Amino acid sequence: MAVDLLLGLQWGDEGKGKIVDVLTSKYNIIARFQGGPNAGHTLVFNGKKHVLHTIPSGIFHDNATNLVGNGVVIDPVIFKGELDKLEEQHIDYRKSLLISRKAHIILPTHRLLDAASEASKGKAKIGSTLKGIGPTYMDKTGRNGIRVGDLELRDWKERYRALADKHESMIAYYNVDIEYNLPELEAEFFKAVEVLKSIPFIDSEEYIYQAQKSGKTILAEGAQGSLLDIDFGTYPYVTSSNTTAAGACTGLGVSPNNIGDVFGIFKAYTTRVGSGPFPTELFDENGATMSRVGHEFGATTGRPRRCGWLDLVALKYACQVNGVTQLMMMKGDVLSGFKTLKVCTAYNYKGDIIEHLPYNIEPENVQPIYTEFKGWNEDLTAMTEASELPKPLNDYIDFLEKELEIPITIVSVGPDRKQTIFR
Repeated sequence: MAVDLLLGLQWGDEGKGKIVDVLTSKYNIIARFQGGPNAGHTLVFNGKKHVLHTIPSGIFHDNATNLVGNGVVIDPVIFKGELDKLEEQHIDYRKSLLISRKAHIILPTHRLLDAASEASKGKAKIGSTLKGIGPTYMDKTGRNGIRVGDLELRDWKERYRALADKHESMIAYYNVDIEYNLPELEAEFFKAVEVLKSIPFIDSEEYIYQAQKSGKTILAEGAQGSLLDIDFGTYPYVTSSNTTAAGACTGLGVSPNNIGDVFGIFKAYTTRVGSGPFPTELFDENGATMSRVGHEFGATTGRPRRCGWLDLVALKYACQVNGVTQLMMMKGDVLSGFKTLKVCTAYNYKGDIIEHLPYNIEPENVQPIYTEFKGWNEDLTAMTEASELPKPLNDYIDFLEKELEIPITIVSVGPDRKQTIFR
């Protein structure tokens, strides 16, 4: 069986967690393939809000096995916090959660390094979530990292000590005022590691291969968004992993010819957290309304999200890079009440009109060119059928489908799993 992928097409926060939760009933295995606790996947059902950071979004379904893949980086302390919350809700995660031995571990000193590095940049900060993600991936590519499988070795604490000591010398090099109590952080860390060790560790690439051979259905769940990809995002204001479809191959050990559908998630408008260029960003009442109505605050950091009109140039680019086969449009309900909507359909790039994403989209190089649409006033949140959607919204969707040449198969009209319209 081919592995289907689900990933974000913007700067993250598109609503991936909700759609994974909605689709899980169709899959035997949900597998996270990259990122770490910098992700915040929000699910709403039965009147309750649930936020996951590392655990796959299928965990609330009894029928699915949830795998944390080798491309993920795990903070045992945050992971333990997620498990504690699942236990409070009587979710028996021990029978449905697996962890790849090849996943890398975030140490307390990785988080301290992240903070020291960001503080040293002053006004040039990239907007890190300060979760230690970047330093952990740096140790991974530098061949210094500690992996989940190392926890099964007798000398893993000696390995830990050597790496933590190295990190402390690097923190001192930054020469910034970072106050911390490492013994206190380590006590919490080692306690959380023991909890982590209660979850089965597996050779995940073999597990996925055998699952495919036996005909099991698999959905690979991405984190962050395509425009934050380390190679294809708005560098250097990006994350430290490959958030695009190719990342699922390296993050799970799936061969490219075994990729099936690629589900691309996007908001009906655009948001971004932290620093970096954002051509369609709004600084007026429209942007403030999107933020207020859409509750645009980061699920992981709590930081307010910057809001703007839909950027079709960037969205086309993300669809091309990922080979998207189906689109899901989120938060259409947030745009109810706007008299006029705008979509960026081209850029004025250094005096030329272009329709592709150029190397640099800083504001001195790029001005968005907009196409306007009539808005709608109807409240979408109680609608359950595509036939109920107002005509201006259907016109908006039809235009996007024509331009992107990909069907929009789901329209989300609210945060709850029930507020999902299949087209």
